[in-house]
Amino acid sequence: MYGKAFAPEYQGALTTLSVNSSLTDVLAAGTEQLRAAERAGKPGEAARSGLAVAEAHRRLGRVEDADRAWKASYRAARQASDVPAMAWALWSGGTLARQRGAFRLARRLLQLAADLGERGGDIVVRGYSLAGLAETGRIQGDYEAVGRLHEQLLAEARRRGEARHTVWALEGIAQMHRNTGDYDTAYALFEESAEIAARADDRRGHAWALRGMADVVSVRDGDTERALALLSEAEATCRAMRLSSALAYNHKMRGNVLYRAGRYAEARALYEQALAEFREMSEPRGEALSRLGLAKSLARLGRDRAETAAELAELAGALERIGLQHARKMVAHAYDELGIPDAGVAEARPAEVTR
Repeated sequence: MYGKAFAPEYQGALTTLSVNSSLTDVLAAGTEQLRAAERAGKPGEAARSGLAVAEAHRRLGRVEDADRAWKASYRAARQASDVPAMAWALWSGGTLARQRGAFRLARRLLQLAADLGERGGDIVVRGYSLAGLAETGRIQGDYEAVGRLHEQLLAEARRRGEARHTVWALEGIAQMHRNTGDYDTAYALFEESAEIAARADDRRGHAWALRGMADVVSVRDGDTERALALLSEAEATCRAMRLSSALAYNHKMRGNVLYRAGRYAEARALYEQALAEFREMSEPRGEALSRLGLAKSLARLGRDRAETAAELAELAGALERIGLQHARKMVAHAYDELGIPDAGVAEARPAEVTR
C-alpha cells in the first residue's frame, strides 16, 4: 500500500538524497550545490538547494543559520518567478518559527506557503504546509480546531500511499489521544505509525513513533524497562541522523519515564541534559517543558516548597507567553501532584500532558 518514504524537501540536484541521509551530509551536499547554482546564475536551482540547507540547519538546531537560509531560498525563488519554490521556502520558515515557539509567525508563513502551493500546482508543498498548520494548533493544545484537519490529511496521505505523511498524521492524532487520556487508542496509532515507518524505511518517523509508544507504555502500563528500551532504540536513530531536536525530546521523555518510576535523581539528570540541549538550539517550548520536569524532580528530592512554588508560577507565565493553551493545566497538574498551593494558577485537572 505504501511506497518507500521520500524527502520532497530535497529538490533539484539533491533529489538523490534519502529521507534517512545524515543531516551533515545533506548540509554538505546542499551547500555545494547552492554555491554552484549561484556561480552559474541559476536562482531557481539556488532556491531549491538552499531549501535543503535551511532544513539541515533547522534539524541540527542551528536556528540562526536556518533563518538566513530559508529567507535566501525565498529570495532566489522569487527572482526565478518559481512559485512552488517560494512556497517551499515559506514552509521551511514557518516550520522554523514553530520550532522557536513563534506560533503566530508560523501560522502566517505556513498559510502563505499553502496558498502559494495551491497557486503553483504543487500539491505536496500544499499538503506539508497544511500539516504544519495542523501541528502548530496541536502543539498549542487547540485540538478541536485541528483534529479534523489531521484526520483529513491522514485520509489524503493514505489515499496517495504517502508513507511519510501518513506516519506524521497518525503520530499527531495519537498525541492528541494520549494527552486527553485515551491511552489505548494512542498506543494503537503510535504502533501503526511505527510499522508503516519501518516498512517505508522512514527512520525519523520511526524514532518519533517509538518515543510515543514508550510514553504510553510508561504512563499506562508502568513498564519502565520496556519504555527505556524503546527510547534507546529511537535514540540510536537520532544520533545516527544527527536529529538534534528529536534527540532532546527523547532525553526529556526518558526523564519523564524515570520520574514516573520514582527514580528522581536519574530523572533530574536527564531533564538537565535536555534543558541544555534545548537552550543550545533556542527551542523555548522544549526548554520550558524540561524546566517543568526538572522542577518536579527537584521537589521530590527535597527542594524547598516555596522555591518550587515560585518556579512553577514562573513556568506558568513562560508557557503562556509561548502560546500553549494547555500551559495552566500542565502546571496545575504539577501543583496537585506535589501538594503545593497553586495561588490561583490551577484550572480543571486533566490527564498529564506531554509532547
